[in-house]
Amino acid sequence: MAISAAMVKALRDKTGAGMMDCKKALVESGGDEEKAIVFLREKGLAKAAKKAGRATSEGLVVVRIADDGKSASIVELKCETDFVAKNEDFKAFAEQLAETALGMAATDGLQDLPEEAGNITDLIAKLGENMALGRYAKVEADGVIGAYVHSNSKLAALVMLNGSDDEATAKDVAMQVAAVAPACVSPDQLPQDVLEKEKGIYLKQAMDEGKPENIAEKIVIGRLNKFYKEVCLMEQPFIKDDKKSIKNIIGDAEIKGFIRLALGDNAE
Repeated sequence: MAISAAMVKALRDKTGAGMMDCKKALVESGGDEEKAIVFLREKGLAKAAKKAGRATSEGLVVVRIADDGKSASIVELKCETDFVAKNEDFKAFAEQLAETALGMAATDGLQDLPEEAGNITDLIAKLGENMALGRYAKVEADGVIGAYVHSNSKLAALVMLNGSDDEATAKDVAMQVAAVAPACVSPDQLPQDVLEKEKGIYLKQAMDEGKPENIAEKIVIGRLNKFYKEVCLMEQPFIKDDKKSIKNIIGDAEIKGFIRLALGDNAE
């Protein structure tokens, strides 16, 4: 199969590996991008697949927590320029969307805002710029919901903390989610195929380093534990005190789930 320059560039954008290494990986994998990513990681040329093609649209991410603290919404409103994103009418409409979403049914993760959530046509006519309803989520908790909105209002997170009324801790965990972008709450939520893929890569790396099989197996376990600290919220070092993990700071409480919404980033 012919390997095009576009294929090489796409692989480089996702892995950060060199152009020649990317081309070799694609040749070795017959043009299969996923296999090429694994090849690069086995050779130690790429640490992990990175998200590519992030949208650059402007806008706001807004959070609204119910008065009783048991439910919350998070919404995204998009526009063309940062100038309009800072407009008071635009901000007010985003807040209105969050209030509307708060009255909607709980969602399973992020979803596209339905058109009936708000009539954006008049605002487009008034501000003279194209706009679009983005994504939203409505969450509920038996304990407390922590919310964090970054200072630029383009990144926010919600954390549902059951069995606790500690708002400060819940907010800290939401800040962690926003900053570190975990893939899941705990290792048992990782798909089996993802775990098997990681194990295969770590085992190949260890064997290529000349380690005996029994030592290689121990190395795999160690690297898996490091992987958990990177992608599983409960295992991550707390950003305010890296001597503690998130599971240390929440005590007996349970993280029911979390939502992270970064403006224009369509992968959660």
